[in-house]
Amino acid sequence: MPEVIFPLDSTKPFTEQKLTGHNRWHPDIPPVATLKRGESYRIDCREWFDGAIKNDDSADDIRDAPLNRVHALSGPFRIEGAEPGDLLIVDILDVGPIPQEEGPLAGQGWGYTGIFAQKNGGSFLVDQFPDAYKAVWDFRGGECTSRHIPGVTFTGMVHPGLMGTAPSADLLKTWNKREGDLIATEPNRVPPLALPPEPDSAILGSLSGADFDRVAGEGARTAPPRENGGNQDIKNFTKGSRVFYPVYVSGASLSMGDLHFSQGDGEITFCGGIEMGGFIDIHVDVIKGGMDTYGVSENAIFMPGRNGPVYSEWLAFSGTSVTLDGEQRYLDSHLSYQRAILHAIDYLAKFGWSKEQAYLLLGAAPIEGRFSGVVDIPNSCATVYLPTEIFDVGIRPSASGPTQVDPGMGAPRAMNPG
Repeated sequence: MPEVIFPLDSTKPFTEQKLTGHNRWHPDIPPVATLKRGESYRIDCREWFDGAIKNDDSADDIRDAPLNRVHALSGPFRIEGAEPGDLLIVDILDVGPIPQEEGPLAGQGWGYTGIFAQKNGGSFLVDQFPDAYKAVWDFRGGECTSRHIPGVTFTGMVHPGLMGTAPSADLLKTWNKREGDLIATEPNRVPPLALPPEPDSAILGSLSGADFDRVAGEGARTAPPRENGGNQDIKNFTKGSRVFYPVYVSGASLSMGDLHFSQGDGEITFCGGIEMGGFIDIHVDVIKGGMDTYGVSENAIFMPGRNGPVYSEWLAFSGTSVTLDGEQRYLDSHLSYQRAILHAIDYLAKFGWSKEQAYLLLGAAPIEGRFSGVVDIPNSCATVYLPTEIFDVGIRPSASGPTQVDPGMGAPRAMNPG
């Protein structure tokens, strides 16, 4: 096993660990350790809410999830020899739940998926699903099942939802300016158009005093993906992947976290992956001057691993850029994917699952989403591929009609969601 460079004790909160990570992006957050080029390391990662979500049959914790606290990131790590303009190579050697532990912390044998409430983050289908719901998944080997969504078993596609390098001071200013300008176009929107810097609940490594206050007021939230990588939620960042990150500051300041046991393309419920804590083993190296050499001045490029589940039979749903009210939109691929997902939800509901169960499943299972047509005006076409082998019953259309499943207790909904 590689050296554990960032250990976490499951019995202690994130801020009381031997080493303190962070939950904002800023170039002045001090590195917690130095990683040598050509070496391998194990990094423990905490579930993104640091234990706020429980293994129970209530979604009140999803409704009240402390968004100011996310993400609980391990790092930043200084990479020996990395300088601005280089490309940082990160090989994902292994990734998984907290090893050999069972307990109340996500990753200790279980994880969860949540539909976020409109008033606290929202989701991809927030207009159709404005309230908070939750599904807990139990891990057994490489597979998972849920008491909240009976009749489904699938193999995990374990990956880090978030990994990235620190922005330069100028890049950070660019982020805050452009996102602030977006917020100003509709400042009272629920959910908001973007998340501005927020000192409340900021975790900034070893910073203290005036430096902490300054960085807390400037640091970018970790929720969206940006030029540095960040919260891309790419389900194909599995074991065996190689990722190339632009380097913007001396030492790169690499951070990671937000591990998922599985996820469908798009992480469509916002908390759409099966969230968990765990570990990630990485190997690091640097391509000097790689940003100019390969034209990668922003956004990572990557080579997916070959360790995801292998499914060979699919049922695919398509959608076009026409709203539910019949309004024509011009090549709106985002809307097309929404419509494809809604068609899949309506279809699964015919078998006895509630629409909330179907939505949670599509966020958690390794569905594949594709933009299938983006040039034929006025309608773009998006498709979602659902692996049929994950179901206990056949879900293909047939003359005999849908086989009815027992939906069990269903997905818990938050009390007093409004």
